[in-house]
Amino acid sequence: MRKPASLRIVLLSCSVWVPPLTARAESPPAAEDVEQLKSQLGLLQKQVAAMAARIEALEAGAASGAEPAAEAAGAPTPPTPPLATAEVPPGAAGGGGPSGAVPLYGGVSASSKVFNPDIAVIGDFLGAAGREGEAGQPSLELHEAELSFQAVVDPYARADFFLTVGPDEVGVEEGYITFPTLPGGFLAKVGKTRDVFGKMDGLHNHVLPFTDRPLVTRNLTGGEDGMGDYGITLARLIPNPWLFLEATGQVYRGRSAVFDGTKRGDLAYVGHLRAYRDVSESSNLDLGGSFAYGSNDAGPGLHTRLLGVDATYRWRPLRRAIYNRFLARTELVWSRREEPGGAREAFGFYASGEYQFARRWFLGARYDHSDRAADPGLTDKGGSLLLTYWPSEFSQVRGQYRRTRLGEGPTANEFLFQFLFAIGAHGAHPF
Repeated sequence: MRKPASLRIVLLSCSVWVPPLTARAESPPAAEDVEQLKSQLGLLQKQVAAMAARIEALEAGAASGAEPAAEAAGAPTPPTPPLATAEVPPGAAGGGGPSGAVPLYGGVSASSKVFNPDIAVIGDFLGAAGREGEAGQPSLELHEAELSFQAVVDPYARADFFLTVGPDEVGVEEGYITFPTLPGGFLAKVGKTRDVFGKMDGLHNHVLPFTDRPLVTRNLTGGEDGMGDYGITLARLIPNPWLFLEATGQVYRGRSAVFDGTKRGDLAYVGHLRAYRDVSESSNLDLGGSFAYGSNDAGPGLHTRLLGVDATYRWRPLRRAIYNRFLARTELVWSRREEPGGAREAFGFYASGEYQFARRWFLGARYDHSDRAADPGLTDKGGSLLLTYWPSEFSQVRGQYRRTRLGEGPTANEFLFQFLFAIGAHGAHPF
């Protein structure tokens, strides 16, 4: 028969003297020994009963969310009867603290956050020196402060809001609700989201591997804001025995940095197919194809089509994962923009690599080449070298040398530096 928990606790924390068996065998126990054992047994029974009552009171208080009735009324807790030959150490059964009460963790303080979302603020401070390029980046600025609010709505959905505060504007970068368990294995997002075209468009500024975005992003896919808009996203994993395969489709209102629909029916469509596979225990390969279509600002009934291919290779040895890693990535984008005089086709790409050579140090390089969507005869080219110091997961310091040869002829040589810092609980970004 299994002993009650309270009895087991007392037996583990108490020691009762028992006369040696040899002594019993040699001579019958004295009358005073028998009386002493009876007295100790009676005290032990009283202690077990008192602790059982205490445990029941604590369990009842935890179930109701209130303190035990004796404490609520201000009545003192019944003391534990001492044992004549036993000593209860502090922290053992009946100890737990100066008053002898078992400590309770959580309670009201643990449930106070139930109705509050995870809140974080991320600062992105940028500086630039040297001969400036076409963008005309200021010498010093708080480029962006991102405020995030993330929480589970109910067992079937969660909500994410990302607000941006810049030098000239305050806006909603993303604000959507996610339904991860729809019938048929689908996941849906409803609200304002970033687009899934390629790899860079969906990244927030503070997650970028460089201080800036590649030229092909600026020239063909919408720059910092991308094609993100108000709409609906639907994604599903495609089961197969060979690799991880995910298909994502988005329907947008059709008004962004790339598309400019003037009527209700001028919607924009973005799609992405992602394939992922481990190459070895330390490396993996990520391939993707993208498509986008929507009305542009050249005139009624005119559209822009985008096609993209992306590839990412990651290497991170398991035994030295915090000291060494390497990531190589490239994206190629084709643009076909319809205009009254005929369609204009442009092409752009970038190739980048980033290597971690110490626990907190990273070295990166990138090459850019991109035509301009509205004037494919102008081609911008550039290269960058990057050094990143990462003191912790809450801060980063970067220095980047960028050389850009613009299509009009001038060449910009700039040194860019960046400070990223975060406070609060910020959820993980997609892998």
